[in-house]
Amino acid sequence: MKNLVIVESPSKSKTIQKYLGPDYTVVSSKGHIRDLAIKGKDGLGVDIDAGFVPTYAVSKDKQDVVKDLQKQAKKADKVYLATDPDREGEAISWHLAEVLELDENAADRVTFHEITHDAVIDAFAQPRAIDMDLVHSQETRRILDRIIGFKLSKLLNNKIKSKSAGRVQSVALKLIVEREKEIQAFQPEEYWTLDAKFRKDGKEFTASLAKINGEKAEIHNGEEAEKAYQACLGEFTVSSIRPTTKSVAPFRPFITSTLQQEASTKLNFSAKRTMSVAQRLYEGIDLGNGEEGLITYMRTDSNRLSDVFMASARNRIMSEYGKEYAGFYKAKVDANAQDAHEAIRPTNLDHDPESIKQYLTNEQYRLYKLIYARALASQMSAAKFSGESIVISQNGYDFNASGSRMEFDGWLKVYGDYYASKDTVLPQLSEGEKLTAKELTKNQHFTEPPARYTEARLIKQMEDDGIGRPSTYAMIIDTIQARGYTELKPSTPKSKTKVFFPTEQGILTVEKLDQYFSSIINTKYTAMMESELDGIAEGNADELRVLQEFWNKFTPLLDEAYEKMEKVQPEKVGELCPDCGSELVYRNGRFGKFISCSNFPTCRYTRQLGGEEKEKPEPTGKTCPKCGSELLKRKSRYGTYFIGCSNFPKCRHMETLDGEEIVPKAKGKTAAKSASGTARGRRKAK
Repeated sequence: MKNLVIVESPSKSKTIQKYLGPDYTVVSSKGHIRDLAIKGKDGLGVDIDAGFVPTYAVSKDKQDVVKDLQKQAKKADKVYLATDPDREGEAISWHLAEVLELDENAADRVTFHEITHDAVIDAFAQPRAIDMDLVHSQETRRILDRIIGFKLSKLLNNKIKSKSAGRVQSVALKLIVEREKEIQAFQPEEYWTLDAKFRKDGKEFTASLAKINGEKAEIHNGEEAEKAYQACLGEFTVSSIRPTTKSVAPFRPFITSTLQQEASTKLNFSAKRTMSVAQRLYEGIDLGNGEEGLITYMRTDSNRLSDVFMASARNRIMSEYGKEYAGFYKAKVDANAQDAHEAIRPTNLDHDPESIKQYLTNEQYRLYKLIYARALASQMSAAKFSGESIVISQNGYDFNASGSRMEFDGWLKVYGDYYASKDTVLPQLSEGEKLTAKELTKNQHFTEPPARYTEARLIKQMEDDGIGRPSTYAMIIDTIQARGYTELKPSTPKSKTKVFFPTEQGILTVEKLDQYFSSIINTKYTAMMESELDGIAEGNADELRVLQEFWNKFTPLLDEAYEKMEKVQPEKVGELCPDCGSELVYRNGRFGKFISCSNFPTCRYTRQLGGEEKEKPEPTGKTCPKCGSELLKRKSRYGTYFIGCSNFPKCRHMETLDGEEIVPKAKGKTAAKSASGTARGRRKAK
C-alpha cells in the first residue's frame, strides 16, 4: 500500500477515493476513536493535581476499528489524516496520530472545506502538520465539560434528582426558564387602536391612527377610544403625501446558526435534522457518475466566500438574469468567528437544484435548494421598492396609510420563495383632497408577554450572547429535551409553531444553579470562556491558566453547594403503600413520572400515574435450575410475559413461558484492553 488516507465518515471515504485513484486507500475512523478515560479521582480521566493532565482511552466500540487502522498504517508508505476542518477534526487527527504512532509534526494533515475533485487534489498537494493550538483548544473544552458534567451532574442528581448539568447546556436552559418566568410575571396593559377604511377608484385601503394633536397616539381605555371615535366621524382631509423609496440588500450567505434558523422557520426542520441532512450533502451524493460533495463544510461561523465562487456566481447571474442583477458582496467580519472557513454554499453552481432533484431525497432537495438560493442571491443586486406615505387628518387626529410596490426584484428573483413581500398599492390621491371613511373601528388590545423560544429563536439568542459554537447548537437543544428539562410543543392547540416550555425539573435545576453557581452558569461567563478557548486556538492563551482559573472559581462553589443545598424529598402522594404501609411518593423514571414506595429498594411497589398498579409476579410452582429459588411469571416493560427467578438480581435466570431459556444478548465481544495514554506535548512554550 502506497498511501493510506483516514477520514471520519464512511460515506465521505467513497467520494474521496474516487478523486484520489488507485495509489490511495481511503478508510474511515467512524468519528472519534478516543475520549477521556473514566478512571482516576472522581472518574474524570484528568489528573488535576498534576496540572490537568488527561488520560485517554480508546472507546469500546472503536477497539476493532483502531486495530484495523493500525494494521493498515503499518503497511502504508505514507499516512494522511483528512478529518474535518475544525477543532474537533483536528483533535481526531491528533488522536489518530497518537494511536498509530505517527509524528504529529509530520506534514500528513490535509484539510478541505468542500469534497470536490479540485479541492481534494489541492489539499493533498499541500499537507501540513497537525495544528496543536486547535488540539489544545478542543482538549481544554473537553476537560472543562468533563469536570462540570461529572461534578455538577453528580451534585444535582444527589440533591434534586436532576440528570445532568453542562457548561453551555445549563445556560441555554436558564434562558428558557428566565423567559418563562418573565411570561408568568407579565401584567398585560390595555390599549386601543382606531382604524379608518377608505375606498376610491375601486381600491380599498386602511389608515391607522398615529398622532393626536401632533403627539404619538396613546389610547388607554374604552372611554378615551370612544372620544377619539366620535371626533373622527366627520370628513377627512389628505394632509400629506410623501413618496418613499426603499432598497433591500440581499441576505448574507448561510453560516451554521442562520442555516439552522432559516431551515426551522421555512422548512420546519429541527436543528438536529438540518445538520444531519447537511452532513450528507457535504459528504457526497451520487449524481449518476459517482458521489460528489454538493455543499461546503456546514459547521462554520464565517460569512466569507471564495473569490472563485463569487466570480462563478457573477458570471451565472449576468448570463441567466442580466447585468443589472449582479451585485457586489463583501464578507462582514464577526468578532466571534472562530475559523477561517467559507460560508455554507454549493460547491458547483452548475448543479442547480432542479437538475439534480432526481438524485436527492425530498429533505436533501429542500435543504440544498435553500442553500443554493441563499448563496447565489447573496451575490445579486438589491431589491428596490417605491411607494408613498400618506397622512389623512381630522380634528387633530392623524391617520397613516402607506403603499409599497416592487420596482426591481434584484436578489428576490432567486430568494423570493423564502421572503415575505407583498405589494400594497394605494389609489391616486392629492393633498387637500376630502375623503369619507367607509368604516371606522375602535379595537381593544392588551400588551403581549415576550414570546417563548422556538428552536430558531433560541439558536439566535445563543449566537448573540456568544455561548456555544456552530457544532454545539443542535446537541444542546437535543440534550435539554432528553434530560426532561424542557418540552418543545405548540404554544396553543391551534398553533403549528413549537416553542420551549421548561418542566418543573428544569425550573428547579436552574433555581439551584442560580442559588449556588450564578457566577459561572451565566451568559457572560460562558461567553468569556468561549473567548478564552478561541485564544488557545489562536495560540494567544495558555490552556493550563484557563483550566486553573476555572478550577479555583468552581471548587469553592461546589463545596458550598454540597454543604448547604437541601436534598429535595420526593413529593408524597397522600397514600400508603399496599405492600408495606410506607408513604407512596412520585418519582421520575426513564418513561416519565410514576408512583413508588418511599421504602425503595426494600419495597419495590410501583404503579403508573393513571392508577393502574404494576402487575405483580405470579408464582409458577417451579424452581430455578441455577439457584433453586422459586420461579415467577413476570410482565416486561413491553407488555410481554416471561419466567424469571425470584432471587433477581442476584440470579438472572430467565425463560419463556414454554420453558426455553432466555439468553441476554451479549453486550459485545470481550473488549481488548483499552488502549490509553496521557496527552503528549500538551504544554507548549508560548
